[in-house]
Amino acid sequence: MAAASFDPQLYKKYDMPGPRYTSYPTAPHFHSAFTEKDYRKTALAGNEHPIPRSLSVYVHIPFCESLCYYCACSKIITRHREKAEVYLHYLERELALQGPLFDNDREVTQLHLGGGTPTYLSDRQLWRLIRNIGEQFPFASERTREFSVEVDPRAVRPDTVSLLGDLGLNRISIGVQDVDPRVQMAVNRIQPPEQVETVIRNARRSGFRSVNLDLIYGLPHQTLTTFDATLDAVLAWRPDRLSVYNYAHLPQRVKAQKLIRREDLPSPEEKLLILQRTIERLTSAGYRFIGMDHFALPDDELSRAMDNGTLQRNFQGYSTQADCDLLAFGMTAIGRVGDTYSQNSKHLKQYYRALDSGRLPVERGYWLDMDDQIRAAVIEAVMCRTKVDFDSFEKEFGISFNEYFCSELEMLHGMEADGLLRSHRDSIEILPVGRMLLRNIAMVFDAFLNRGGATVQYSRTV
Repeated sequence: MAAASFDPQLYKKYDMPGPRYTSYPTAPHFHSAFTEKDYRKTALAGNEHPIPRSLSVYVHIPFCESLCYYCACSKIITRHREKAEVYLHYLERELALQGPLFDNDREVTQLHLGGGTPTYLSDRQLWRLIRNIGEQFPFASERTREFSVEVDPRAVRPDTVSLLGDLGLNRISIGVQDVDPRVQMAVNRIQPPEQVETVIRNARRSGFRSVNLDLIYGLPHQTLTTFDATLDAVLAWRPDRLSVYNYAHLPQRVKAQKLIRREDLPSPEEKLLILQRTIERLTSAGYRFIGMDHFALPDDELSRAMDNGTLQRNFQGYSTQADCDLLAFGMTAIGRVGDTYSQNSKHLKQYYRALDSGRLPVERGYWLDMDDQIRAAVIEAVMCRTKVDFDSFEKEFGISFNEYFCSELEMLHGMEADGLLRSHRDSIEILPVGRMLLRNIAMVFDAFLNRGGATVQYSRTV
């Protein structure tokens, strides 16, 4: 598979707001007409599938002790630790309501603890949570499972990482963002490199199969030189995977970002230089560009999934586990079961109120019709593979790809002229330059972008 190629002029041309396509349709199009009753019906129907689908479990832990100014995640800033105990109690009630909806032959092959800060929970609470998940849903064998956790190095105790390993978690994602003290001060995330290094060392000692580090470019006071220093540190740690996110400054939508001064942000030109240098340094160090903002070493399972065509994308980003039903627990968590999406209540009180009344806290969702399913499959092919093979869609959905997407294929001509892709009679081949603009290519197949209505604020594609 060809690596990504960098073309600054093209990226300026195509730098525009667009979805990240962790789902299609994207979350802004979910609606309240989808109810808990619909979710239950869909979940039970899945048990009748001739080949039982595996389960993927996502648990959202919203609490953080301090506010990172850049963060657009759903979180609750508090130092009152007793709130975590109450939340855990309600998570257990939600698990108990969902467990009976799924047959016992449907194993959990993927588990992800996200946040917020999952390690805001005490070690005892983490043990209790994993135990309760296992009581409701059978875990796959250690050899086949992909169990991951997001970790803030500032929020781990001496034995936390080893405990997580003992509980069966085998992948860890560590928030680094930047190692420069001035940048850290500007975003209110003071985190000495030694803290990161300690977590990495403990993860490897505890048997974690994969270590991922999260970086962000475009933060205040970042320059090409300062980010080079961050890359020096990161490459010395040699993680298995890297996620390098573009900071989206949307203070009108994310209240905390009002604490970041726009004049301190790097210019668009500087951001492009940082991105270019990052790609060059990571690829020269042996990392493969997976797609969008993800990199992995050649022997990592993410790389192997890209090669064998099993790479997929969901609400946790790129994943190796295909054909799973995604069950979501906790406030604001999003899942996909069958051909539906569902999202829990976004507010803690509403989440608790639903469970107090014995109801699942489903607030809204979406049924995918046949057109949605076809477009979702094409967008996933764009995001996860370098080729869209028309024949596979024609066999699965009974369509003529060229007729069904006649107008979309016309819209790709400009991208083909710019060298992003090459059109063939029976396929679309994404070229190295286009690997950096997968979102733009996917947007061509997004029917919702052309329907008008409410304006949705998306991050920029570059």
